[in-house]
Amino acid sequence: MAKVFITGIARGFGKPTALALLTKGHVVAGSVRSRGGRNAATAAELEAAGARIVEMDVTDSASTEAGVAQAIAALDGLDVLFNNAGIGAYGIQELMSPEDMARVFDVNVTGVQRVMRAALPHLRAQGRGTVFYTSSLIGRIATPFYGTYSASKWALEAIVECYRTELSGFGIESCIIEPGAMPTAFFDGMVAPNDPEREASYGDFAHVPAMSAAGLTQMLDATPDQRPERIAEAVVALLDMPFGKKPFRTVVDHTGVGPQIERYNDVLHDVTRTVFTNFGIAPMLDLNA
Repeated sequence: MAKVFITGIARGFGKPTALALLTKGHVVAGSVRSRGGRNAATAAELEAAGARIVEMDVTDSASTEAGVAQAIAALDGLDVLFNNAGIGAYGIQELMSPEDMARVFDVNVTGVQRVMRAALPHLRAQGRGTVFYTSSLIGRIATPFYGTYSASKWALEAIVECYRTELSGFGIESCIIEPGAMPTAFFDGMVAPNDPEREASYGDFAHVPAMSAAGLTQMLDATPDQRPERIAEAVVALLDMPFGKKPFRTVVDHTGVGPQIERYNDVLHDVTRTVFTNFGIAPMLDLNA
């Protein structure tokens, strides 16, 4: 039985993962920006199922410090941290304002850094822990109209590569989960550009992002296995694996893209180990399979 803290528990992959872990007997706490509004019903459902809910805004350092402390107190400890809170972005890259980009990075990258800085002193002090991160298949490749989102997930993958090695000596294992596109409320809250004058200069091409999004929706409707519950199953399966033997990256996808990303990941795995071996630091990779 593990004590698990999930950021962004009310939306996307958070809720199904929390419910799956509770069913398995794990103790779960999770964060929401606010208990009210659109999160109210989900927060109540999760609490009824046994989860502890804390209010926490990952874009605010004081809120994050307080929220992580409350979660650790509610769980009476912490074994597993799941950095799941995130925000999407979609649109022609030039149309994204610097402020829009900063907002996405503040949640998806700096937000994770805030959570880690709040949680790691506890995990390092106890000498053991597991950290999961929600990335994306387009945290490995970039596709049109997702440039800002992809960039944030590429950045997340980079800092996790460093956390993996720098925390291994403290007994903290790291696992990145890379989902394909999933039909979740995540799409409803995407950051979209608002620059009509510049958009007009793209002519007919300005209509392509909407057409592409509609095509993705149709594809997901036709792929019933591509559901958020697959992420929950992956997390449960990873926690069932022996400590220190979990894969660093886990692809979760049923659209046909996943095998190509896995091939890419396998090559990077070998390149990374070769480079680290040449520098005499390969043991820093040994806390993952």
